[in-house]
Amino acid sequence: MTATAQHPGRSPVDISGPRPVLDVVVPVHNEEDDLVPCVRRLHSYLAEQLPYRFRITIADNASTDRTQLLAGMLSVELPEVSVLRLEDKGRGHALHAAWTASDAAVLAYLDVDLSTDLAALPPLIAPLLSGHSDIAIGSRLARGARVVRGARRELVSRCYNLLLRGTLAVRFTDAQCGFKAIRADVARELLPHVADTGWFFDTELLVLAQRAGARIHEVPVDWVDDPDSRVDLVATAMADLRGIARLARGLTTGAIPVARLRDQLGREPVPVPGVPPGLVRQLARFAAVGVLSTLAYLLLFVVLRAGLGAQAANLVALLLTAVGNTAANRAFTFGVRGMAGAGRHQVQGLLVFVLGLGLTSGSLAVLHAVTTPARTAELVVLVAANLVATVVRFLLLRGWVFRR
Repeated sequence: MTATAQHPGRSPVDISGPRPVLDVVVPVHNEEDDLVPCVRRLHSYLAEQLPYRFRITIADNASTDRTQLLAGMLSVELPEVSVLRLEDKGRGHALHAAWTASDAAVLAYLDVDLSTDLAALPPLIAPLLSGHSDIAIGSRLARGARVVRGARRELVSRCYNLLLRGTLAVRFTDAQCGFKAIRADVARELLPHVADTGWFFDTELLVLAQRAGARIHEVPVDWVDDPDSRVDLVATAMADLRGIARLARGLTTGAIPVARLRDQLGREPVPVPGVPPGLVRQLARFAAVGVLSTLAYLLLFVVLRAGLGAQAANLVALLLTAVGNTAANRAFTFGVRGMAGAGRHQVQGLLVFVLGLGLTSGSLAVLHAVTTPARTAELVVLVAANLVATVVRFLLLRGWVFRR
């Protein structure tokens, strides 16, 4: 069991009050076959194992079979069971609505097929009750987990979580396991910023929590694949890819208020050893500006090459894009606003441009000295030289031109 951040804990949850301490949400859509045995088994387990009050909320999102009828019967039979009827589909929508409406201190959910062994529930809840952690997740990929599922779903799951590590730098191991819990006070801060209403809801919530400095506790689980699962892997994978792109864009542009979430949760940024604060975000924004600048540069070079020749076309194209690049990086990458110092920044940016010109022009000169290159060879050399110049440019912009 691991926690992905080292922060002071929260206050322990008071388990002596009249309100439920734990609210376990079971999101369902047309689950008339599995609903009754799932809820009865879950209720029996919670009644035997938990020394505090609990609630089971059946979140019925737009079922068209007998699910709503059976849910109502269960709520009459078992006093701790309540029903929330929703007219829109989507697991994320169901969880958002049920967790927002709950008055419990700890909110959880599990899939109706009970693929995860319920024995993992107490260790999932315990660190939230004690104040040690903010969110707890079941993990099928953590050391100690025992999983029975087909090779296809295993491959998809591992590739998806590797993709999250590569694109969003996540530190948790399993984003999509349907077995999670969160403290209600943390949920109140994070849920308004979670946009997805489907399967990507879990991933988005966890990424926001990690970026906001929340402690994420992982519990290795015993998990058996449901052979009757109706999850469309292809459609879900495409939706997840769109979700990753949207989330990455929001984090890069600042549309997602990570700093404010950290303040609301009372957390400090988690430093990465050897990486100065803000460097990763600046690199991402600088790369975006650099890609656009490079495309503009190559387009200008191709247009001007016929009339001016290679060296003159390179000079003009690089000069024009350098001015635009400096202005874009000033505002977008390094957050410098207003006109104060703008002229000085452009002059310093042009000095950096001279270095880039030397690299690219020198590369062209060497190429023409050793051969008579085709246009394609010129472009390849220019791209390579421009990449080197880009790295040098970032270091100089960050450490000299826009140094605070």
